[in-house]
Amino acid sequence: MVLAFGVFVNLFLLGYFKYANFFVDNFNSLTSSTYHLQTIILPLAISFFTFQQITYLVDAYKGETREYNFLHYCLFVTFFPQLIAGPIVHHREMLPQFAKDVIYKLNHEHLAVGITIFFLGLFKKVVLADSVAIYATPVFEAAEQGLRLGFFEAWGGALAYTFQLYFDFSGYSDMAIGIARMFGIRLPLNFHSPYKAVNIIEFWRRWHITLSRFLRDYLYIPLGGNRKGTTRRYINLMITMLLGGLWHGAGWTFVVWGALHGVYLMINHAWRTLRAALGQDITHSSWWGRGLSQLITFTAVVIAWVFFRAESFSGAINVLQAMAGMNGIPLPWFLIGNLGQLEPWLLEHGFEIDMVFPNRLFPKNFNDVYWLFFILLLTWYAPNTQQLMSRYRPTFEIDRGEAWRYSGLQWQPTRAWAASTAMIAALAILSLTRVSEFLYFQF
Repeated sequence: MVLAFGVFVNLFLLGYFKYANFFVDNFNSLTSSTYHLQTIILPLAISFFTFQQITYLVDAYKGETREYNFLHYCLFVTFFPQLIAGPIVHHREMLPQFAKDVIYKLNHEHLAVGITIFFLGLFKKVVLADSVAIYATPVFEAAEQGLRLGFFEAWGGALAYTFQLYFDFSGYSDMAIGIARMFGIRLPLNFHSPYKAVNIIEFWRRWHITLSRFLRDYLYIPLGGNRKGTTRRYINLMITMLLGGLWHGAGWTFVVWGALHGVYLMINHAWRTLRAALGQDITHSSWWGRGLSQLITFTAVVIAWVFFRAESFSGAINVLQAMAGMNGIPLPWFLIGNLGQLEPWLLEHGFEIDMVFPNRLFPKNFNDVYWLFFILLLTWYAPNTQQLMSRYRPTFEIDRGEAWRYSGLQWQPTRAWAASTAMIAALAILSLTRVSEFLYFQF
């Protein structure tokens, strides 16, 4: 009863501040009512510290916690580096660290490692994320206005937002990890190159890892997990992803995003079950098989992000229709006259010439397309922050499985790395002229 009351109070406050207007608006739409709530100001970071408090309450009820200093508990709930947008920390990771006297003393190694990670995160945000945001925003705004998007415009906008969200959120996580490390505290890993995933199950083991952990341990498993048969497993997956989508925002587009990932996960698990039943090895695949799987997974994730970014269903459908080629697939102008007999056939079947960017949302010289392609290569092949810093255990838990591939690039306290870090920091600071908040602040 005490546990239920504590969880209820936390969820009630989260529901009131974050979802009250959402439910009232939907009730008004269904009943033609005119109920109205005064403007509710969302408390900063409520989605994150609510989950942290629930984990502590549940584990305390199960007897999986021990007596902690109350001051340390308050520090756990309000620890400022990760408070606003994660990672969602667990008491088992944080409270034992706060109890160590050594973290309250200056440590030059922690300071150097923390500063480096912080500036890598800042670089991700202001140089990479904000540089592609200028391509994503016009496309989605045009979609909301009902403009007929071109094929390449829609794909360019969707890809730009895909990269913007990743570098924005992982950049904040890196900055939080870096600031915490300056104080001698290790935060949990939150991103591990998610766009390198070869299936959607792996994607969720790499994307927003601490949220995935919470949903698994405190929602999916209590619902029954995979212990009650295949059908129940799929139902539990869908419920978990629907609520995970709703956690991100009070809107039906977020629910659809969660539903899509629920369907993706069900298909992924069903495919694995089928292959195992046929006696196929699901742990190993050829290089081309992995490459194809990565491309399919990435494409599925990009499609789902359209609903995550769009402000309405009509805007999302507008973008997706253009991405599917339903508005026509244009031929670049440099192919005019070079296709021979193929050109009239293409024109007859819905292709257009010289209409690559009909709304001029991207310059005609393709420089922006090259930049997006370069960002794509970074996300697929470059080491992430944790792999670069793996010699110094940057996070509470770190997957060293791929770190060996980048052993020659790993950070060390050398003049070369000091100069590189200074250059990254300078570029990041010089890029602070644009005011752009972190995307996950709104969640």
